[in-house]
Parts: sequence; C-alpha cells; structure tokens
Amino acid sequence: MIDALQWATATELLAAYRSREVSPVEATQAALDAIEAHDDDLNAFCLVEPESALESARASEARWLRNEPRGLADGVPTSIKDLMLTKGWPTLRGSLLTSAEGDWSEDAPAVARLRENGAVLFGKVTSPEFGWKGVTDSPRSGVTRNPWDLSRTSGGSSGGSAAAVAQGMGPWSVGTDGGGSIRIPAGFTGVVGFKPTYGTVPLYPVSPFGTLAHAGPITRTVEDAALMMDIISQPDARDWSAGPAPTTSFSHGLADGLRGRRVAFSPNLGYGSNDPDVEAAVRDAVQVLAELGAEVEEIDLGWSDPVDAYHVLWFSGAAKVVEGYGRGACDRIDPLLAAALERHSGFTAGDFLDATAVRMKLGREMGLLHERYELLVTPTLPIPAFEAGSDVPAGSSSEDWTSWTPYTYPFNLTQQPAISIPCGFTAEGLPVGLQLVGPRHQDARVLSAAAAYQGAGRWHERRPLGKAQLSTTTRK
Repeated sequence: MIDALQWATATELLAAYRSREVSPVEATQAALDAIEAHDDDLNAFCLVEPESALESARASEARWLRNEPRGLADGVPTSIKDLMLTKGWPTLRGSLLTSAEGDWSEDAPAVARLRENGAVLFGKVTSPEFGWKGVTDSPRSGVTRNPWDLSRTSGGSSGGSAAAVAQGMGPWSVGTDGGGSIRIPAGFTGVVGFKPTYGTVPLYPVSPFGTLAHAGPITRTVEDAALMMDIISQPDARDWSAGPAPTTSFSHGLADGLRGRRVAFSPNLGYGSNDPDVEAAVRDAVQVLAELGAEVEEIDLGWSDPVDAYHVLWFSGAAKVVEGYGRGACDRIDPLLAAALERHSGFTAGDFLDATAVRMKLGREMGLLHERYELLVTPTLPIPAFEAGSDVPAGSSSEDWTSWTPYTYPFNLTQQPAISIPCGFTAEGLPVGLQLVGPRHQDARVLSAAAAYQGAGRWHERRPLGKAQLSTTTRK
C-alpha cells in the first residue's frame, strides 16, 4: 500500500479520500517514508517537518470523514521550493547570506492558496542560490541529484521540486521559472513542468528578475498540473502585476484532443543543436502528435539566439539581490555566481532598453506565428542530464548555464505558457522532455495538447530504479 501511495497522483489521492479507500495520513506518511528511503542520496529537501505534516493530515482526514473537504487539494502532500515564503518555516534561498532567524509570518501567494485548499505542506525543496542557474546546487544545501542516475544533475533551479516528484516524495510541488527553472528539471527528471502565462500565478515578494519570473506546478501528470493551476492562479492583492482570475478551470478541455490543431515544430529555434537521442525522441513525439490528428509542419524560425538580451535582464536582477546584502556579500556566495556577475556587469540603462527591445521584437514574432499555428513544439532541452555539481556539461565552450538551455529562456522573454512533458529516454536511460508553447493567455490550450500526447503513451508512468540499483548505474 505504501509503495502504491508513493506513486499516486494528487488526482488519484483525492478520489481515494473521497471513497475512503485511503486517508490523508496514509498518503502523507508514504511521502515521508519515501523521503526517508531516498533523500540521503538525492538531497532534494532542505527542510522536512513530519510532525506538523501529520498533524495537518489528521485534520484533513477528519474533514473528509465529515464529508467537509476544504477546497480542491485537501490532504494532498505538497512541497514548496525554498524561494517561496512559507509561514512558520525559514526561506533561505540556498544562500549562506540568509538567516533562519526572523519573522517568517507570511505565505507567498501560491503557498497561501494551497494552504487554504487544504494541502498538507510537509517540506521545502532545494534551489541554487537565489535560483540563479539551471542546475541545483548551493553553498547552503549542497548538490541535488537526479533520481534516474545519481551521478547526474536534476536540473534547476526547481531541481529539488522535480527530483522529489520524480522519486515519489510527494505527488506535486510548486516551483518558479525565470528562464526555464520549472521546465529544465522537468525535462531532466521525466516529470511534467508547466510555466503559465506571466501574471497568471501571483508572486510576492516581487522577483528580482522582474517580469521574467513565473510560478507554476511540477507534477507527474498534466491533470495534476491543471488542478494545481486552478488553486494557485487565484488572486492575491500583493501582486500588482498579476492578471485577472481565470474564469474557467484549467482542467476544462483536457479531453479535447489534437485533431485539426495547427502545430509548428521547430527542432532548434534556428540556432540550437541537439544530442542525437534527444532529436530522435522528440521527432518520434512529433509523429505521435500528427497521428493524433494535429496538422504538424516543421518550420525554420530563422532566429538568432536572444541570450545576450536575456543576460542583461537576468544578471542585472541577480546583481541587485546580492547587492542588497551589503559589502563583502560576493565573497560569501556561490563562487560561480560571483564569477558570472563579474562576467555580466557594467550594464547601462541603454543596455536594458536594448534588451527590452529584443524582447518586444521576439514577442511580436511569436504573436504573428500564433496567428498561423496554435502551438509551437520544441525539445525542452538539447541534451540529457549531465554531471551533478557542474554548471555546464563537460567540454562546454561557455561558462554560462544558458548555453545548454537555448529553448527555455526565450519564452520567459515572451511570457508565453510553456510545458515540458516526458517523451522518451536516451540509450543511457535518461529522460527526454518535449516542450509545447502556446500564445499568451492560452494556457488551457497548452495543457489540452499536453494531455492528448500524455494519453497516447506511457512515458509518465516510468519510474526510477531503486536506491541500490541507482548506485550501480553510472554513478562514480
């Protein structure tokens, strides 16, 4: 029973609570048992609170027994990325600059909505320092590893969330995405990661990365992603830039299918280069989309890489964060962050405006593209997961994490909804992700297409090997 509960989705757990086949206490204990069994190897959690979690689960169980569940997620074990304020728990952001002492009396909007809907919060998951890069290691928490191969990275910056969900340590987690930080780890670990349209999920405090920053779900199924979106997209007055509350459920239309949908396929956005196993898996997935009735056309976008503009916006935000800790802060942060800030420094107001102009041009081009195509399909990443503890793959010609994530950050610049779903494995048994991108504010369209693809296969049902087997695969 415990093993089955470890792999149950949030949607399945809620149905089991309703029928009284399973209690929230059992589901929460299963998540805690999975952490006990696996997290010494994975290092996905920076805080676990079994006592308060079981107390919350018992309260949820009592509500279900009275047929009075609270909201949409009553009793679902839930982890929170350690960039998001969580009442009663410190938010340390992977940094030695932060202190556990303080007044931790507020929830971030997504956390507040999950709590109001009865979710059982049981822990916080790891992030690189201030979420600055596409892998998850930090001076405070160490290296987070990939459940499919402990020698490999889980990706980042929501790497703790993805590793936890992939290994059955809770059915879902809420993460953030400023350049791929939900989709990168989802692609590397074989789970679902959804970055909604900017402003759909309110954020507070304001992100130092400004309007690049999104929050969203990391789950094992598209259905769970839609369910979490129904919760965390509700309004919060603290975010002045958030959009209006959705008027329909994100689950609406999940069964609509793909027949007649016009889909553009770009294997490289015009400037990327893919690992052969990734290329093969993604092309197979695109063929499945066509077999499901989509009208797929491979296109050449002819783009040049917008990474320089992205760097201006991204590293300006990162520098502002560190600057806030006063003189000498750079001596106490991740040395690779300090080096990156040195490389990407001296930006002017003119540079910022030029970067914004690149962003606006890219947004216009995507808007025009979506007049012809309802969706754009790309690989989530051009490569499988590489060595844990490294910012870039061995032999990389660049020190920047953006060099190996060319397909994610453009859609933070444009603020579009984008999802990563598992679409296969490499010869070494590492997951490959497929990215679906839609027009701004057409999040339900993206989720519907992802659900159709998920329903045509079983990639989302694959599970990592057990701890002993993991230790003998490619781990050194």
